[in-house]
Parts: sequence; structure tokens; C-alpha cells
Amino acid sequence: MQTRRLGRTGHDSSLMIFGGAAFWSCTQAEADAMLDQVVARGVNHFDVAPSYGIAETRMGPWLAHHRDEIFLACKTMERSKEGAWAELRKSLDGLHAGRFDLYQFHAVGTLDELDAVFAPGGALEAVLEARDQGLIRHIGITGHGYDAPAVHAEALRRFDFDTVMTPLNFVQYAEPAFRQRFDTLIELAQARDVGVMVIKAITKGPWGEREHAYHTWYEPFDTAAGIESAVRFALSQPVTAFCSPGELRLLPLALDAADRFTPMPEDEQNVLMATAAELSPLFPPA
Repeated sequence: MQTRRLGRTGHDSSLMIFGGAAFWSCTQAEADAMLDQVVARGVNHFDVAPSYGIAETRMGPWLAHHRDEIFLACKTMERSKEGAWAELRKSLDGLHAGRFDLYQFHAVGTLDELDAVFAPGGALEAVLEARDQGLIRHIGITGHGYDAPAVHAEALRRFDFDTVMTPLNFVQYAEPAFRQRFDTLIELAQARDVGVMVIKAITKGPWGEREHAYHTWYEPFDTAAGIESAVRFALSQPVTAFCSPGELRLLPLALDAADRFTPMPEDEQNVLMATAAELSPLFPPA
């Protein structure tokens, strides 16, 4: 699998990041087999969070024997210094990690959430102390929602984050105001050598009132052709990698799409975005 440099971290991350959200419901044997498979296919960057169900529990036993083989990223949704410290230590213990290569403020999609991170006694203070103690190497920020790219751009203006993880898919990018916000974030990230990772790359739209066919909280594209087109579009933007979907059944198709990646020409991107008129974006304009 191809790799790309993750900004100033200097790490050459695989085009697909393994997202621990895939482990909402699986046995330890299934988790071990999937982790062996993704590493064999060239994935060298894992991303996990305490909020992903049993993900840390399932990844921990495997990581105890393979920690040095991958770039390990974790997250916190805690906003206080005390809460962030407690969650970081618990994740380190549960994952048998020793250290995190990247630790991220998770689900920061509004300015109020961002303000809470930066407030006196906020989570940033804990993460800076953890970095000083060698428990983490790099600091990032993630978030969902229509406003996420604009909020993340503001985050970069306030602090030298090493990475950003933000939503992108061709259905969402076809919406002009969202595209402008995303492009502004990319411009700022490139100027500051910030690594950009994207989530929701294979999103087709919201489930609405329909029964969920997958564990993902959005409806994903679920055919080989649909996933490959969505991944090609996402990776043809100036980003490092996309995070795999939170569904074990879709991981093989996502791996195949990452393996086969070739850049999508601009005219083909425009044709693909034109099909978004028949779909609904996951995050509608505010």
C-alpha cells in the first residue's frame, strides 16, 4: 500500500488508517485476525478511542506483541485536565501501549468544544504535560459535522497542532459552502505542515428513518465500485490518508480500494460530484 507523509510528524502513513471503530462487536479471535490482515496489507497507522465500544479491549492483546510495528493514535473526549489525564492513562494501560505516537482531542466540531479544550484547567494542559513526560509524541484534533473544517482551521490558528482529522466525502464536498471551508483548512494546514486525515470518506448519506444495515452511524457505499470511487476521490485531495469505516464487513473493500488507488483526474471528480445531486449530505448546511 502506498504511504504519504503525515505532515510535521514525519511519519509515512499508509493511505488507509485502520479505525478501531470497526470493533464495536467482535470476538478477540476476529479482532486478531483482522489486525493481522490489515498489517499484512501494508497498513501501518491505527486510530482508536475509548468511545469506540470494545475497541481498546480488542486491540490491546494484539498491540502487546506488535506495538512497535505501527503508528498508534488515540483520542479523548474529556475536556477537563483531570478527565483527560485519567482517560489517557486508562487508554495506555488498556492498549498495552507505553506511549502514543499521536493523541487527539476528539469530536471537536463546535467553537464551544474548542473553547473547553483551551480553557484554564482544560484538556490541553493535560496533553501538554503528557507530551513533556514522553507519553505522547504528537498532538492532534478531530471532529464531525458541517462546521468541523472551520472549527479545525480556528484550532490551527490558536495552537500548533501536528495533525487534523476532519470529514470529507464527495457528496459533502459537492456542497459549495462546505467545500470552501474544507479548502480553507487545507490551505492553512499546508502552510503549517499539518498532517490531514479524513473520516467519512465512503459516506453515501444519513440513514434517516431506515433500519441501519451496518454499524456505521451513516449509510456507507457498500459495493466495490462505490467504495473505490469514494476512496479515490478522497485521496485525490491534498490529504495524507482516510480512516477505514466502522464496520468489519466493509474493511476488505476499503483495503482493496486503498491498494488500487490511482489519482482521480479533476474532470472525473466533477462528474462524480454531479451525482451528489441525487443524494443527501450527511451534514446538511446549517
